[in-house]
Amino acid sequence: MRRSKGFFDSGPAQSRPASLRMTANNFIVETKTLTVDSEHSGRRLDHFLVSQLPDNSRSWIQQLISQKKVLVDGKPAKASLPLRGGERIEIVGEVERPPLRAIAEEIPLDVIYEDDDLAVVNKPAGMMVHAGAGGTDEERNRGTLVNALLHRFGALSGVGGELRPGIVHRLDKDTSGLIVVAKNDTAHRKLGAEFSGRRVKKTYIALVHGWLKDDHGTISSPISRDAIRRIRMTTRRSGGREAVTKYVVERRIQSEFGKFTLVKVKIETGRTHQIRVHMASLGHPVAGDALYGAPREIRAKSGAVISLPRNFLHSAELQFEHPHSGELLSFSSPIPEPLVEFLRDLELNRAMEKRL
Repeated sequence: MRRSKGFFDSGPAQSRPASLRMTANNFIVETKTLTVDSEHSGRRLDHFLVSQLPDNSRSWIQQLISQKKVLVDGKPAKASLPLRGGERIEIVGEVERPPLRAIAEEIPLDVIYEDDDLAVVNKPAGMMVHAGAGGTDEERNRGTLVNALLHRFGALSGVGGELRPGIVHRLDKDTSGLIVVAKNDTAHRKLGAEFSGRRVKKTYIALVHGWLKDDHGTISSPISRDAIRRIRMTTRRSGGREAVTKYVVERRIQSEFGKFTLVKVKIETGRTHQIRVHMASLGHPVAGDALYGAPREIRAKSGAVISLPRNFLHSAELQFEHPHSGELLSFSSPIPEPLVEFLRDLELNRAMEKRL
């Protein structure tokens, strides 16, 4: 007998603990049970589930229902089913999706360096590095950096597997900037050794909420996955992986929207969300990073509102040895215009700015 992975990170107050259920095919699956309170009488089933399962997307819930993984009083139900109150809702299993694919797709690429062994690309914010999460097959497989790389270069290294050809390291979807790509397996292995040996120098520019206490510092809190919200990382659990982040304050900004600090950050390790989670652990989340506590909209006392639909985090400098020649290569990328405009908006009516 096999047991599927659990997929719920947290649930509403009225949900019951997850239990196990045997299917007709001798699979053991995790079941989550909810009881509909009378206050939800008249709501559609799908709308109710969206409200009760905030960590899961509407499209994911729709797929769960269409695949008959949602039972109302023991029977599969339609998304449009009106609830009366008192129903017992069971959610069994996970959304079944077709395998991820790495496919060539014609997408513009900002290639700032290229030779027979590697390429250095300036990745835009909003682009995933490789196929992954998404509500539909289209969202999961299209529009990624890998798609664009396969169309531009054709053959890439296969060390990272079929879904990640050429990918030596990654940037978060909403982080822009420099990323190096390997064109062959030899280059990939040598570059990978440089990264694991901490010989690659990576510098980022970030804007964080509030004023950092010190002009420079080192954050060395280990990072692990959050036990409740699995899409987040945390420094609050024991047994995390070593992570080292160094920062230097570039300038402090006092604006009508509050205080901010522009920092230059260097990381010695490459943990998932490292800069974002380390800055948030100090109480200074990266601007635009709602996952780690930054507001989606920033409101001034005057009533003015600004927002940033991405993280203010940019991979600005990258330095490493060429895997074939041994030559030291250095690359830089200016802050993209949307981030420059956000800074201008912040400082337009600033009361004070302290430059260091």
